[in-house]
Amino acid sequence: MASLRDLGLSEYEARSYRSLLRTGPTTAKELSRTSDVPMGRIYDVLNSLEQYSLARSQAASRPKKYVAVEPEAALDRLLENKQRELDQQAKQYQAVVDTLVDELDSAEPISGQFWTAAVGNEETLDLLIERISAAEEEIRMIASSPGSGFDLGSVGDQVTTRLESALDRGVDISLLMSRSLVSDLPPSVGRTYANRLADHPRFEVRVADTVDGTFNIIDGTEVCIEVPNPLDPEQPFAMIDLKDPDFATDVTDVFAPKWEQAEPLNL
Repeated sequence: MASLRDLGLSEYEARSYRSLLRTGPTTAKELSRTSDVPMGRIYDVLNSLEQYSLARSQAASRPKKYVAVEPEAALDRLLENKQRELDQQAKQYQAVVDTLVDELDSAEPISGQFWTAAVGNEETLDLLIERISAAEEEIRMIASSPGSGFDLGSVGDQVTTRLESALDRGVDISLLMSRSLVSDLPPSVGRTYANRLADHPRFEVRVADTVDGTFNIIDGTEVCIEVPNPLDPEQPFAMIDLKDPDFATDVTDVFAPKWEQAEPLNL
């Protein structure tokens, strides 16, 4: 059940505010009695309610009396206070992330061969986005099926957003697509390409009649290979990320002539 404590009030503050709403203008002593807040704490609680702008005092009266601010205005003020707190926390967390990114990026990269795999649509997308985000120099993408992330809805949008971020940090991106895939893509994908990526000098797309497989070469040192679903080859089943410079070089050597023979994409 919703509680004033969810918006930042203590138990004593919540009880005192509710009691003020019931009793109307009242003294601290009377409020202590009706709210069951100890007399030794009631003045601190009333000061807090005034600081939150949830209560007002009538200083001219003797003894001083207190009255509650109307619930709608009080709740709006509590919400504003909570939003300010959350905004400040978000800024603090962002500062921590910025510091840790610089610190962790200074660590030595993994040497030798290393591989990992993700199974399932969400896990495959998460791995693809992670590796796009990790690219520092170049991404070479080979797409023969919509499962590569150039499909409808949020999946394609998430991939596009990460590609935009990579371009903004200086990563060169080359995308080689099969001609059949281009014809199968919906118009919305073409509009996304034209509006968000096509004009960037570091982004280039070419098409070829024959493109085998769907994979990505990251910084010339790792390859993300998509494994299609055997029941629906146009949907991804898993992704294997292999960090092996020698293997990445071999794959790049196969990619290079196909890229040279391909034609620029015109939409």
